[in-house]
Amino acid sequence: MIPNDILIENARRNALLSRSPDPIVGDEADTGREAFTFGGKTYYLPAEMLADPRLATVGNERDLARLRFRHDFPFWAATCVVINDKITSRDIPFRLNRPQRRLVGLLERERRAGRPLRLIMLKARQWGGSTLIQVYFAWIQIIHCRNWNSLICAHVKDTAATIRGMYTKLLSRYPEEYWEEDSKPEFKPFERMTNTRFIPGRECKVTVCSSENQESTRGQDCALAHLSEVAFWKDSPLHNPADLMRSVTSGIASKPLSFIAMESTANGVGNFFHSEWLRASTPGASDKVPFFVPWHEIEINRSEVTDPDALWDGMDDYERDLWYSHGCTLEAIKWYHEKRISFPDHRSMMAEYPGTPDEAFASTARSVFNSVDVEALREGCCVKPLRGEIIASAVGDAGTTGGPRFQPSPDGLCELWKPPRPGGDYIVCVDIGGRSRDSDFSVICVIDRHSDSDAGAIPEVVAQWRGHIDHDLLARKAGAIGRYYRDALLVVESNSWESSSEGEGRYILDSLSATYPNLYYRAGSGGTAGQTAGFHTNVRTKPALIANLVAYIRDRGYIERSDAACNEFLQYESLPDGSYAASRGSHDDILMTRAIALYIHATTRPAATFRFTDRTFRAILNRCTR
Repeated sequence: MIPNDILIENARRNALLSRSPDPIVGDEADTGREAFTFGGKTYYLPAEMLADPRLATVGNERDLARLRFRHDFPFWAATCVVINDKITSRDIPFRLNRPQRRLVGLLERERRAGRPLRLIMLKARQWGGSTLIQVYFAWIQIIHCRNWNSLICAHVKDTAATIRGMYTKLLSRYPEEYWEEDSKPEFKPFERMTNTRFIPGRECKVTVCSSENQESTRGQDCALAHLSEVAFWKDSPLHNPADLMRSVTSGIASKPLSFIAMESTANGVGNFFHSEWLRASTPGASDKVPFFVPWHEIEINRSEVTDPDALWDGMDDYERDLWYSHGCTLEAIKWYHEKRISFPDHRSMMAEYPGTPDEAFASTARSVFNSVDVEALREGCCVKPLRGEIIASAVGDAGTTGGPRFQPSPDGLCELWKPPRPGGDYIVCVDIGGRSRDSDFSVICVIDRHSDSDAGAIPEVVAQWRGHIDHDLLARKAGAIGRYYRDALLVVESNSWESSSEGEGRYILDSLSATYPNLYYRAGSGGTAGQTAGFHTNVRTKPALIANLVAYIRDRGYIERSDAACNEFLQYESLPDGSYAASRGSHDDILMTRAIALYIHATTRPAATFRFTDRTFRAILNRCTR
């Protein structure tokens, strides 16, 4: 039986969703608008328009409308733009729906603040995001700026041409009484260029291209760029999305009314679009503002509820969370419940109709780690670290006196969340990368085992160093960090060093064996008492490492502090041959330090030297994969 207060709340939510302000009158509830009476009618106009001195010279409704076009995009769109309605297939005035109003509100705040417009939009289906961007471009080119060229670049040229087709229709149906140029509103060919059209009178060019032909974007003089379906842009040695992005945007000046809009439906994790979304979602890391529309904000995703009791009693935990955490109506939940039946599993449904960005990106079946688990783990990443370097002494890592210490520096490569505590028990894990900027990173991760803490305490990442460095200097850096953290158990992932040419890696490992007091050894030939320094990741050990890490992330078995680590978890894939790897263009160096450190933590007693045997390997693999 559904509680009565649920029905009351559902009615309130439906009333909010049904609210559709008249763009001709203006939105009375918009705090950025004020009442203005003209000709006996009251309008709610943008505050910036009321401050425009030209308002005092307006003598009739037509003049008022022409001035209002400059300040009031929703009014201009409803007055001058005609689009095809997807439900009725009829041409209708372009009145913004709920998600479009929210996006325009974001863009208008940026425009009125005098900032260049930079947007990354994660699209859901059926709300007209691409249409809105193109119409907003047209508003800038028709109303605000002459000689203000635009570019439309999609994953294939036909898609770009379809987007420009919206603009073609807009011009063909533009009201004559509001067109201020001598030439009629239309596209004309530009100097025999098949991909470029221009608008006579406005002298604005509109060019279309595809990600398959990157050379076509070079040399373009544009102030507006609509980059569509970026997640599906080809990524190969000859077609690189990052290079194409630079080619398109490098010529766009950072000035008011310039606009770069990057939009796409999701196409899994680890690709260029996903990386740009994560960057934009990190405050201060990108010039782009992220924008996402969940499925339940889209008006057509509703079904009539004739039996609310049956619906409420039949809702599972996920659907109840839609009510309590996401503010969905019963009508939206019923639509979602019915729609799920058409998909083979819930994951496929979430990929097609996401409620959050994480659900949208979790569309690949190859993901090793569940995105919901990773985002839960990310809750620990809100603590801001100190940045600097841990050095062996006052004279640097080469020194041997005075003891290690943390030296703050804004340019340092070490992030420190917690300093060593008295009696602390730590694992320091080193994953070796390359020396050049284009190679993998070297990473040193410090985990507090909390072995001496109260029952229930779990491992916690307390520091991390990541960068490119010569291997001998990396060894010194690792030694300094290990000593700083109470002579932590120092675990070196030794594949790179053991396989390096001319014995360099062997020399470095031997040097650490001779100078560091608590180095990790594995059973094997050579070394002291038949042991070998370093952890060797191979086809036998890696499945156990990853299975153990999956369990730790799933069960919230440790505390993560680094957003970059969570990003790598989302970009890690299971390949068709059963192996694991970071997705193309991504890294797994941070991930491997967690995998190895937590594996060592799970399979050793505190402060005990680990002896890797087949029996131990089989035991942990069976435990982690059950």
